[in-house]
Amino acid sequence: MVWWVWLVLGIVLLAGEMALASGFYLLFFGVGALLVGFAVLLAPGIAGWVQWLLFSILSLGALTIVRPRILGRLRQAGPGIEDTLVGEVAVLAEPIAPGALGRGELRGSVFSLRNAGAESLAAGERCRVVRVD
Repeated sequence: MVWWVWLVLGIVLLAGEMALASGFYLLFFGVGALLVGFAVLLAPGIAGWVQWLLFSILSLGALTIVRPRILGRLRQAGPGIEDTLVGEVAVLAEPIAPGALGRGELRGSVFSLRNAGAESLAAGERCRVVRVD
């Protein structure tokens, strides 16, 4: 393929990674396409099958070697949402009977909530998060 097609493919894959929650899969294929594009730009005589082989090796190699390290670092980055929601106040979107599930808004997002108390809760009522599952 022509070098600029690889670059466009790489940019499209990187944009897809930013637009979708793909879990850092498209990132490595986008970087692989960009690297092959630059390689073809520097050495235009590379055969098409070699380009595809190089793309596969670079993308899958980075995916298996670098992705687990990135995910490990992100998991260690700080407290998760579970740790930070305990003690926060949610506003109920619907009434919830004792022990039943319902919906409520917290920090601008809708969550599933369980009424751990002995009384029914009305819609619009505020409640405190005591545990996250």
